[in-house]
Amino acid sequence: METSFFEKVYSVVKQVPPGRITTYGAIAKYLGTARSARMVGWAMNQSHASGEFIPAHRVLNRNGVLTGKHHFGGPNVMKQLLENEGIKVDNDRVTDFDRHFWDPLKELS
Repeated sequence: METSFFEKVYSVVKQVPPGRITTYGAIAKYLGTARSARMVGWAMNQSHASGEFIPAHRVLNRNGVLTGKHHFGGPNVMKQLLENEGIKVDNDRVTDFDRHFWDPLKELS
């Protein structure tokens, strides 16, 4: 059986360690579909219905902005999840993006 794109995305996201973040684009690039960052975002939007824990709060846009925050059941839930893992968020943006960035191309290759 062929693995769907969303399942491939979830497989990567489940490997992002607590206290680290990645981006839609980094996941797309790792999967060999560099121009599909938006599709990774759609996968994150649907992850809550997957039936398993997908740490979607660890996936941000390329600037470290919490663009998916409205999919977490409240305006501050995504921020709180990240801060619980030691990631500082100011004005819906991770403040030390480079220090927390987890690149699947480097970490999983």
